[in-house]
Amino acid sequence: MGAHSEDPQLCWASRLLGFSSLILTLGAFSTVVNGSGTHGSQVEDSGNVVSLTGTQGGSVSFHVTQSPESLPAVTLEKISWGIKSESHNTIILLVSPGEDVPTWVNFEDKFEKRVHVLNTTTLRIDNLTLEDSGQYWARVSLTGGRETNRYFHLTVYEPVPHPQILAKTPSVTPDWCSVTLECHAPGTREDVNVSWESKGLPRELEQRGVPGPAPNPWTVALKLPLSQPSPSITCVVSNPGDRKTATRDLGEVCAHGPHGPDGSAHLPDILATVVVVLLVIGVTVRIWLMCDRGRIRTERFRLCCWRQ
Repeated sequence: MGAHSEDPQLCWASRLLGFSSLILTLGAFSTVVNGSGTHGSQVEDSGNVVSLTGTQGGSVSFHVTQSPESLPAVTLEKISWGIKSESHNTIILLVSPGEDVPTWVNFEDKFEKRVHVLNTTTLRIDNLTLEDSGQYWARVSLTGGRETNRYFHLTVYEPVPHPQILAKTPSVTPDWCSVTLECHAPGTREDVNVSWESKGLPRELEQRGVPGPAPNPWTVALKLPLSQPSPSITCVVSNPGDRKTATRDLGEVCAHGPHGPDGSAHLPDILATVVVVLLVIGVTVRIWLMCDRGRIRTERFRLCCWRQ
């Protein structure tokens, strides 16, 4: 009876062990089958997208950061570079170790003169256009059927315009110079940012920037002590792909304004000089008139004496 009573437990354990073995066998079979394809468990998908920015007419480089050669007992067979358009992944070219020239698959007319293979894991696109913006990918094929995918998102921006700093008429006193500056970049777009950078300004001086929507310029109002060594201020116009600057010397702005510090400081001396000159002219004219009248009287006296 004892031996017979243990049969159900032994049967249950045997069935459980057999079911587990079946699951493991199916899992191993699934791994082998999927590993032979391009999207199986042996395809490592990083899932991370590398964001890249470029400027129209410039260059951008795509680089596979993890070197396949660093993996033990694994060698690189090829790297497939491609672009994603809508829902399709299209291969552009193939790069194999030891080959200087890539194997073109698609878009050769569009990219051939602009794409350069710097090394096995780095690709560069020159003379960027706005149409180059989009998603790119690199599929690293290794020995043993292993593959690694890398993804990139490229955004190409237009170059930002060259900015100009326009200074309004400064207000100058013997000790201070108050001036308002405008940073203007013609033809700016919504993706353009304008900011200010200063050099040599006292920390206690507060810059009050009033940004406005493009293409309106940004302004900054400053009150500078004339005793301060000539500081400078820089207008920075930028977008994620480009950056341009313009710099003005604030000492020069204050000195060469219509009401510069020299004219304001010496105004009393100038007025005194003008008064003295006017007095000298007045005295000279008076003396000349007196001499002229005396000469006329002398001539009349001589004429009368001659008639007599």
